[in-house]
Amino acid sequence: MTLHIVIMAAGKGTRMKSDRPKVLHTLAGRSLLQRVLDTTATLQAEHTLVIVGHGADQVQKAIDVPAVRMVKQEPQLGTGHAIQQVVPELPDEGTTLILNGDVPLIRAETARALAEACGGQRLALLTVTLADATGYGRIVRSADGGSVQAIVEHKDATPAQREIREVYTGMMAAPTAWLKRAVMALDNQNAQREYYLTDIVKMAVAQGVPVVASAAAAEIEVRGINSPRELAQLERLHQAAQADALMEAGVRLADPARIDVRGTLHCGRDVEIDVNCIFEGEVTLGDGVRIGANCVIRSARIEADAVIHPFTHVEQAQVGPGSLIGPYARLRPGAVLGTEVHIGNFVEVKNSTLAHGAKANHLAYLGDSTVGERVNFGAGSITANYDGVNKHRTVIGNDVHVGSNCVLVAPVTLGDGATIGGGSTIAKDAPAGQLSVSRARQLTVPGWKRPAKLPK
Repeated sequence: MTLHIVIMAAGKGTRMKSDRPKVLHTLAGRSLLQRVLDTTATLQAEHTLVIVGHGADQVQKAIDVPAVRMVKQEPQLGTGHAIQQVVPELPDEGTTLILNGDVPLIRAETARALAEACGGQRLALLTVTLADATGYGRIVRSADGGSVQAIVEHKDATPAQREIREVYTGMMAAPTAWLKRAVMALDNQNAQREYYLTDIVKMAVAQGVPVVASAAAAEIEVRGINSPRELAQLERLHQAAQADALMEAGVRLADPARIDVRGTLHCGRDVEIDVNCIFEGEVTLGDGVRIGANCVIRSARIEADAVIHPFTHVEQAQVGPGSLIGPYARLRPGAVLGTEVHIGNFVEVKNSTLAHGAKANHLAYLGDSTVGERVNFGAGSITANYDGVNKHRTVIGNDVHVGSNCVLVAPVTLGDGATIGGGSTIAKDAPAGQLSVSRARQLTVPGWKRPAKLPK
């Protein structure tokens, strides 16, 4: 089946009260439109067209995908008018699937089933059954409950029709050649003077084109966004669904209502996650990993039995088995920690490797460094890796002890078993197995008195 996909994303989103186009607002870390595009990318369509209007330049800049073409709707005169704009871009064969850029959680399976229900011969409407259908267009079927006869708006429905719980979601699939003719035949003889895509349903019935319904599995798939409140509500529903899936897989969540997964989270067995944690990008937690409260983990891999203590940030980093991180630690991009590494409170690691058993337990900075096994990096010590123009590397051998409040001025190498005396500034290589100290001699000034304020 030849498939063409059209995504309507031209609306202003007035109720969002924002200068940002509605489809660029984010849900779980990705824009509404990007979520729809990520879903449609799995459907192997011949063409994917996005209809843009309000904030078109912003949308085009944000969604720079070679396989996706933007078509501008200017001015915006309704959903039917939007589809009229893509008519020149669509060939006659196959099926055209029409989705909404502000309905971000539609599943690929649902979209595929809708296209298959069309089959290049029928007008297929995506529907959902709601407990409370107030405000939605009702699906009116034939007497035998088979084919769809009409979509009746709530305000126009009879009392009997208002009892119908199957409603139209705003998405459909149609034979492309027929769709092109139908939308070009639309008129705007209505109070809003707009061209409504739903008017093609009565055209299909009149012309003998079968109209069928394809049902979405759940309401969350077809909920659209029109306001910040609706966006927040859908975010919570989405996060609740992800929390349920994690718990079903065996993850222990301290409170399922207080976790945000804004990407993909892979968990091994016996993983425990405390409250208010945020996971972004691709995150993998190995068996027995424990994540403390209020942590932010972004695009990271944390190996088995590691513990991330509360208020820790980990970004584009790897944490080895059995390591202890935090609280209040920060692992920046390029941090690669071996087994049983300890990174304590207010320690920052960037673009550095730490081998088995290395420790930096308090108030330290390790940037652009290679740290050996069993190193102890003292409180208040830093690697001075930047000379104002270029970054330089610090190499610390195995079993090195760096005292408190030291500055290692890169490039510099500390040999295996070296000891750096507290308070030292080390700008030259320190030999293996020896004590290196670089600090001013302590003086005591006899008879010195602290200055006192003069009487007024």
